[in-house]
Amino acid sequence: MYIAMNRFKVALGSEMAFEEVWKNRDTHLKEVPGFVEFHLLKGPQREDHVLYASHTIWTSHAAFEAWTRSDAFRAAHRNAGNAGNTGDAGQRRPVYLNHPEFEGFEVVQTVK
Repeated sequence: MYIAMNRFKVALGSEMAFEEVWKNRDTHLKEVPGFVEFHLLKGPQREDHVLYASHTIWTSHAAFEAWTRSDAFRAAHRNAGNAGNTGDAGQRRPVYLNHPEFEGFEVVQTVK
């Protein structure tokens, strides 16, 4: 198995907007060969952000890599980074403090 994670530093006050984007988007994952499971994780609050992580489980690293080259991947990420809150003046402000940080892991051991 392979676990793919992205860490997001979400600006304080933008947590609801960030979560709504994830809850309401079509991930296109259910029909992808090798996809097992997805989680959106909310972590600790820091001085200027809340840490989030997206966490997908795949049957193999090859299945994950195939997804990243697929039409489903492009469709799922088409509007990534366009999320934002509207401020008092009606202007959009960024939800993320910087780009997501990707981490990929080969599963060495699983205990059930």
